[in-house]
Amino acid sequence: MKAIRVHEYGSADVLRWEEAPLPEPGRGEARVRVHVAGLNFIDIYQRRGWYKTPLPFVPGQEGAGVVESVGEGVTEVKPGDRVAWTMSLGAYADYAVVPAARLVPVPEGISLHQAAAILLQGMTAHYLVHSTFPLKAGQVALVHAAAGGVGLLLTQLARRLGARVIATVSSEEKAALAREAGAHDVIRYDQEDFEAAVRRLTEGKGVDVVYDSVGKDTFLKGLNILKPRGYMVLYGQSSGPVEPFDPQLLNQKGSLFLTRPTLLHYTLTREELLWRANDLFRWLQEGSLSLRIDRVFPLVQAAEAHRYMEARATKGKVLLEIVPE
Repeated sequence: MKAIRVHEYGSADVLRWEEAPLPEPGRGEARVRVHVAGLNFIDIYQRRGWYKTPLPFVPGQEGAGVVESVGEGVTEVKPGDRVAWTMSLGAYADYAVVPAARLVPVPEGISLHQAAAILLQGMTAHYLVHSTFPLKAGQVALVHAAAGGVGLLLTQLARRLGARVIATVSSEEKAALAREAGAHDVIRYDQEDFEAAVRRLTEGKGVDVVYDSVGKDTFLKGLNILKPRGYMVLYGQSSGPVEPFDPQLLNQKGSLFLTRPTLLHYTLTREELLWRANDLFRWLQEGSLSLRIDRVFPLVQAAEAHRYMEARATKGKVLLEIVPE
């Protein structure tokens, strides 16, 4: 089969399009003919070596396709089923072997492109607002990178729960997308300091929670605009890792809470995985959740897709297509 493989950590240039052995499913696994892979910042972190992954490896933590064969003991899926998955490596390829317990059936009315686009980013948004910091009506949330894939979904889900959403974006086009997703206030951080803007918008009171996927460039200022006992939810680092700091800073700024969550720990059981995924699929079918697919690259152009995402130019989800729909 054809696959993108990484033999050394580095820039997007290390992504190689080459022949790879066809994987065979073992006990509890299924082999999926991949139709679409979702591109996520975790792919970039692994490619750079920020998240150490044994070399060589096939990137891709999210995909959708059709089950081709199953290993011994598999009861969750069968050949011919349309499925999607996340948090299992190897989606940048013609075929991927995935633990069957991680596969989510894709319902009728949801395309494989939609399934690959919603699963990782949508479930991330789901756990952030329902579990990590369960938002309540009337609370105020700051959402960084609100026009990105997670940001647009996170803004919508926070708004569904009755929270006030303050969004940060880098252009007027992205500001329009954030407002369309339901943001009450939008800050152009390329034009004004977001810390000062939040203080103005909240009359100095601050916010209950900061959802930060940017990391190094925004982290410390984010602590400054939290209410006492507020939550800093650092779920990404698109600008680079946060530098070490003295935990006493959390005390000084209001007995703050800091968490660095990841989706794997919020889908520990199949029941939890299906709860989050099926909520998203149902909302898509109802039309109460909007999914924006920004760009679709052919798999062979994975390096170009990585560069596009690293430039923080995305306005929604970026996909890699293996089988045209």
